[in-house]
Order: sequence, then structure tokens, then C-alpha cells
Amino acid sequence: MTQSQIAPAKPAKPHLPDAQTVTSVQHWTDRLFSFRVTRPQSLRFRSGEFVMIGLMGDNGKPLLRAYSIASPNWDEELEFYSIKVPDGPLTRKLQHITTGDEIILRPKPVGTLVHDALLPGKRVWFLATGTGIAPFASLMRDPETYEKYDQVIMMHTCRTADELEYGRKLVEDLKNDELIGEMVEGKLLYYPTTTREETARMGRITENLKTGKVFEDLGIPPMNQGEDRAMVCGSLDFNIDVKAVLESFGLREGANSEPREYVVEKAFVGDGI
Repeated sequence: MTQSQIAPAKPAKPHLPDAQTVTSVQHWTDRLFSFRVTRPQSLRFRSGEFVMIGLMGDNGKPLLRAYSIASPNWDEELEFYSIKVPDGPLTRKLQHITTGDEIILRPKPVGTLVHDALLPGKRVWFLATGTGIAPFASLMRDPETYEKYDQVIMMHTCRTADELEYGRKLVEDLKNDELIGEMVEGKLLYYPTTTREETARMGRITENLKTGKVFEDLGIPPMNQGEDRAMVCGSLDFNIDVKAVLESFGLREGANSEPREYVVEKAFVGDGI
């Protein structure tokens, strides 16, 4: 074969900075998807923390957003749960990733939805709307959660039933989990509700707490400062409304530097991702 007959080599696809490889993608609805990526060997994180992930923007610079790590700290891969925003600078691209693609992942985890930010208690409440369930997907799969609390209550509210499917399947699978299935049994109480579609359980988290309906449905006493702890993740309006409800029960907001009865993740309050 002569030199002129040798086909020119295709240029290698440029690697992204801080690149991790997508190992699986699942689309739950036309608005929601989850994906898993390889985990940097050096990455250590506390369940409930978030990292910055993204892709290259149209201007050739990294386009990054804060995403909670939905997998627990013992997992060999990292899982993320995302909304699809049609005009979102990042998610309009991110929603099209497939197995084998690369994403940018800055391996510096931070966040307030961690056990260290709460004082010891008897019950812990995970309060989330939409993709705000992601940090609790991590915490619900962490053995430490069940070692610290007698009861773990996951309240998750979405507009429609199909938007609850990610959380529902996760909770269902936990019962058969080889690592913590026995720990979860009898401790994890799942309370999903919808706000638009007619389902068996409806209503906003704030209303179900204020009216006492959730306590009645689950057969547990109302929140009190001595026994109950809470973590909150949702929109800015949701966070503000829930804080007022929690404080009406006597709970005080804490932080990593000053543990108290509840904490709120403030990294995800912006829209248009």
C-alpha cells in the first residue's frame, strides 16, 4: 500500500478537563433523568454533599452547575439526578449524554445536608421537592443514617406521579439491598405526595406538616425540638416556607460549624440550569 492510499487518522476527540466517563443514563420522564459516571479514585465525600459538574459551553469554557451526589459515599460510581430545562445553558446539552460520553466533574464536595450539621436526635426528616431528593437518595443509602436515627422519614412532593418514580424505585430497592436492607426495614418511612395529579396522597409538604396530616398518616407524634431533626432541599420559595414550619415546631437552623435541629441546602435555588 502506498503512502497516498493510507487513510488519514481521525483526530482524537479532545478530553474534557476533570473528565469522568458516563456509565449509564436513565430517562424517567420528559423532564427528568439520572445518570452515573466513573468516580475519581481520590474523591472522598460525605453522603448528602454536592459537586460542580458540567460540559464545555458554546464559548469553549466549562459550563458548571452544583449537583448533589445521589449515590452514597461507599459507591464505586457517582450518580446524579437532573431536570431537563429546554433553554437551560447546561441541561439542554446534558440531557443528551449517552454511555461513554465525558462530563466535567470538579472533585471538591461541599454542602450542608450532612449528618455532622445536625445534633443527635430520634427521627430525621428528609424534605424535598422535585430533584431535591438527590442528596437524600445518597443519605437513604448510607448505613450511618440508620445507625444515628430510629426513624427516617422521606417526604417528597412532585406535580405528578411519574415524577415521583425515581424516589419510589429507590426506596423499593432499598428493602432488598444486601448492605442495608435489614437496617432499613421498619425505620424508613416514605411519604410521597403530588400537587397536580390526583393520587392517593396529595398536598404540599408544608401543608401536610402544618395540618398534622403526615403525623396522623404515619402514626408518629408531631415534631419537637428534642427528638426531631430535618434536612431541606428544594426551590427558594419552598426552603423559606419549610423553614417557617420547622421553626414553628421549635427547630433551629444549623450548619456544619454550628449543628442544630435542621439544615437547608442553598446551592440549588436558581432556575434555568
